[in-house]
Amino acid sequence: MQNIAAISNWFIRITFAATFCILLPEQAFAADLNGSELSILWAFPFAGMLLSIALCPLISHQLWELHMGKIAVFWALLAIVPLAVFFGPGVAWSALVHAALLEYFPFILLLLALFTVSGGIVVHGNLKGTPGLNTAMLAIGTCLASLIGTTGAAMVMIRPLIRANDDRKQNAHVIVFFIFLVANIGGSLSPLGDPPLFLGFLRGVSFFWTTVHLLPETALICAILLILFYLMDRALFKKEGVMPHDSTPERPLRITGGINFILIGVIILTIISGAAVDFGTVTIADNQIDITNLMRDFVLIIVAFISMALTPKEDRETNDFNWGPITEVAKLFAGIFTAIIPVIAILNAGKDGAFAPLVALVSHADGRPNNIAYFWLTGGLSAFLDNAPTYIVFFELAGGNAQTLMTVGAKTLGAISCGAVFMGALTYIGNAPNFMVYAIARRSGIKMPNFFTYMIWSFAILLPVFLLVTLLFFI
Repeated sequence: MQNIAAISNWFIRITFAATFCILLPEQAFAADLNGSELSILWAFPFAGMLLSIALCPLISHQLWELHMGKIAVFWALLAIVPLAVFFGPGVAWSALVHAALLEYFPFILLLLALFTVSGGIVVHGNLKGTPGLNTAMLAIGTCLASLIGTTGAAMVMIRPLIRANDDRKQNAHVIVFFIFLVANIGGSLSPLGDPPLFLGFLRGVSFFWTTVHLLPETALICAILLILFYLMDRALFKKEGVMPHDSTPERPLRITGGINFILIGVIILTIISGAAVDFGTVTIADNQIDITNLMRDFVLIIVAFISMALTPKEDRETNDFNWGPITEVAKLFAGIFTAIIPVIAILNAGKDGAFAPLVALVSHADGRPNNIAYFWLTGGLSAFLDNAPTYIVFFELAGGNAQTLMTVGAKTLGAISCGAVFMGALTYIGNAPNFMVYAIARRSGIKMPNFFTYMIWSFAILLPVFLLVTLLFFI
């Protein structure tokens, strides 16, 4: 009942926030936020949000745990209040409603549904975190990521992997590679894998285009990382010596929580069908909201309720299931999605915006697309911004015509897609599952690297691999 109450609490909060957005009087909502009128200083709240995530846990972890929500609200207000002062409350409110109803709520509700459903799937048995088993589990999770999404695969696989390595002296590297492969790169082969590819699908990119055109790059990176992980894990495993005796009684390997597999299927079908069905739109604060998307979000909430009601309590307890990780992600990304509003507006302004020097890099002097720049700029921004809107910005800069990009512009679309998906692994905030996996691992007692230390790991391991991909596929 407590778990049902927790979902109900989420539902009440989201319903209240959405109703507040809908019922507030629409005054002077005709004007859009013009990114060409914004200077680079408008990126300060977003930079402050990122630095808070990076530095506050180092300065005072306890203070961060208690007040992260308040800190996120501070940076969000520092972004939205000046917009209201300088451009009018109508423009600020319209931008906030857009970020909330079109981006944040769908984002967090999908995460909530996948987090709840996958938290009811339990892998029982005495798994031993040997190099061979760890590599196999990473490979399985990587394959699942394109089938049930990076969030779904991460939530299904992370807890069994943590339990398998709970007796290892050094186990943080296992989670780091898990973030690389399962939470990011593995999701590159279908629109279900990662939000940027799903947005491309909604804009006309065929469902199997990414499967065909991104397979060579994905296969190469995954093979390199799995081999590298195995060699690293084997060296650390040998250094540790014999693993401590596991006092847990021997149990056969089995999986429970079958109803949640069905519910994952419902989530997938709901997302796919949303692209094929059109029930029209409703205008809220000068934003066109698809009724189909509102229905999709409602279904996701219902799926979460069903999962909590039908999953045995002991399965949740075995998984150490709690609402801490998703609550932490919800608070921080609420701040991120708000503080990012001016940044996205500047990017959308293209050559007329404050980031014009970056935008100019994506084209050669003769007008041909610079695919290397598309790969690295899309990826570099995706590492620190949300990769979904970043993908859309560069998709539009490349022409925005899916039929053209899938044919004569295939290399450009491939560079944008790979950059958005692959380089989300460079930071904890590059893709939604990253921070959730980090939170789950930390709450399980694993000494995870902090924000900057993780970047040292990711840059040292991934950047040489991405350079190889550049040389082989995007020149």
